[in-house]
Amino acid sequence: MNNTSNKRLIITLAVVFILPVVLAKLALDNNWFNKAATNKGELLSPTLDMSAIQDKAAEPKWQLVYVLPSQCSIECENALYSVEQVWTALGKEHDRVRATVISTPDSDPSVARRLNEHSAVKLLKTNAESVNNVFKGEPVNAIFIADTLNNVILRYPLQVEQQQAILHSRDILSDLRKLLKLSRIG
Repeated sequence: MNNTSNKRLIITLAVVFILPVVLAKLALDNNWFNKAATNKGELLSPTLDMSAIQDKAAEPKWQLVYVLPSQCSIECENALYSVEQVWTALGKEHDRVRATVISTPDSDPSVARRLNEHSAVKLLKTNAESVNNVFKGEPVNAIFIADTLNNVILRYPLQVEQQQAILHSRDILSDLRKLLKLSRIG
């Protein structure tokens, strides 16, 4: 081999092995692509700890959480419907998830009474100060997913139209199924 072909071989090897690394570094530094995010809900960072309002003796489970407002509007009814439908749609996995509605003394009493009679949804009664301590100024007009350690990790906005609420329920169900698949707890 002559000197020219050796140089060409070294340059070719350098281009083949070094160029992709340099391009990857540039792509990461300059955000040339969308980072892979498969969750449909808004990831809460930092997570919110709701263990202060939970029953200490309760078995650790994933939770669909909704805070019942003082007046249950159409958004509220759609949220309650979504929580119940997602829990039901989990099928054999529904025993790993608890559908939880948090009520305060200010919450709509007729809806709280109706939920208390319904077996699929657990009504968690607490005071407004405890809810404020958990959510720390975050808006509570949403559906949340909490992990088995009582950390609220995902938020889903409420929907006014029932058709949108149903479509949004599919997103919640999709995220919850992924979480259950990856988790061995609960």
